[in-house]
Formats: sequence, C-alpha cells, structure tokens
Amino acid sequence: MITAGIDIGSIAAKAVVMKDRGIVSHGIVATGHDPAGAAYAVFETALSGAGVSPGEIGAVIATGYGRKAVDFADRQVTEITCHAAAAVYLKPGIRFVIDIGGQDSKAILLNGQGKVINFQMNDKCAAGTGRFLEVMVRALNVPLESLGDMARRAQKPAAISNVCTVFAESEVISLISRGEERENIIAGINEAIATRVAAMAARVGLASPIMLTGGVAKNSGVVRALFRILGEEVHVSPYAQFGGAIGAALLAQGETG
Repeated sequence: MITAGIDIGSIAAKAVVMKDRGIVSHGIVATGHDPAGAAYAVFETALSGAGVSPGEIGAVIATGYGRKAVDFADRQVTEITCHAAAAVYLKPGIRFVIDIGGQDSKAILLNGQGKVINFQMNDKCAAGTGRFLEVMVRALNVPLESLGDMARRAQKPAAISNVCTVFAESEVISLISRGEERENIIAGINEAIATRVAAMAARVGLASPIMLTGGVAKNSGVVRALFRILGEEVHVSPYAQFGGAIGAALLAQGETG
C-alpha cells in the first residue's frame, strides 16, 4: 500500500510517500503565505520522486499548523501524534521526543509502547523555536545553516539572558556593538534555546532515549547544548525535519490496512 503524509509548518511544507511502511520519497518547499498552494506543490514533488500518480495513493494524512489547508487530505492529525509515531519508527524504543519547529516547540513523553502519555507545547512565544533563530541570524548577518559549525569554534558562549525574542535580539545587537565574537554569540543563542526547551522537557517528565525532531535538529550547536544540559544523548535522524510527515504517512498506512 502507498500512502502520503503532509506536514505544513510555518516555515516549510514537507511531504513523505511511504510504501508498506518504507519511505520511498520525500519533498520540502517553503510554506510562504499560501499553505494550500505549498501543500499541493510539496505533494507533487514527493509523488514525482516516488514515480507514482495521485491515484495510486491509498490515503493522505495532513499535520502541522496549516493542516486544515490541505483540502485533499483524508484526515488531519495533530503534530504531537505524528512526531511520536515517527520517532518510534525511526528509532524503536524512544521514550521522549523534543520537536523544535518554526513557530513552536514540543516535549512529548512516551510509554514503553510508544504511546503519548504527557506533552507540553511552547506556542505562545517564539523563544525556543526556529523563528527565534531566524531573528538572531538576521541580526548577526550569518547563514542559518552555519550556526552549528560557528558555535563549535566559540571560546565562551555569550550570556543571552532574555527569553523574549524581541529583547534577546536587542541583547545580541548590544553584544555585537561591544565587539563580542560572533561565534560566542551564536553559541550563547544555541544555549538559550536549549535551556528553554530543556526546562519544558523537565516539566513534562524527562525519560530516555531522547530524540530531537524538527528543522532546528539540523543545528548541531543546539543538539550539543541539549546534551550538556540534559545529561543524556540526543538522537537525531537524517529525517528529523520530516518527522511530522513521516508520522502522518505511517498513520495513513494504518487507515488503508
């Protein structure tokens, strides 16, 4: 059976095509200001990569903040459920999922069977999310994809005390004006995100093994900071950014069986 999962995030739309629980194709496009258009575009990208037509797809499930815009989906499912399903699929035995997306972050506690038993979301403030990083890199004028490597070269992470994105941006600008090394500032930004997310995880009730999903998982500096703060290994899959879409495609597999 062939299914598809579509995750419409605030920054990127992702799609995964799955056949018999195996990933055969995935795609990603910018969400922009048209979530519905992005859904169609990323679906077509994933279908093309899989070499299948829309008529061959048995079921489509949508997730993400823009899931309601996917009018061709058979069903919409929350990101919590999808990221949990994906984490257990990517690494069986995972007990805790941290998802850092563009506009929110989530901490999800699973039982031994991979079922969600507790979770918490940070969806009221950009701190601890990909949006926070975007604002900071604009202030620093550095590429987003360079944050991990630059943080690795830091001598001493700069202290970023504000959790509010607006005030933290002002703090970063002040550090730049005082001549602080960009590498130290970036390391401090990564530490600030990890500290906020780790506090949220502690409130949920941390368990291990831990997996990090979402686009921010590509930032190795945040991964290293989480490891230091949590004192536990943080697993990152090559498919980390596609967690929501993978989980949606997996759930769709169940619906067609």
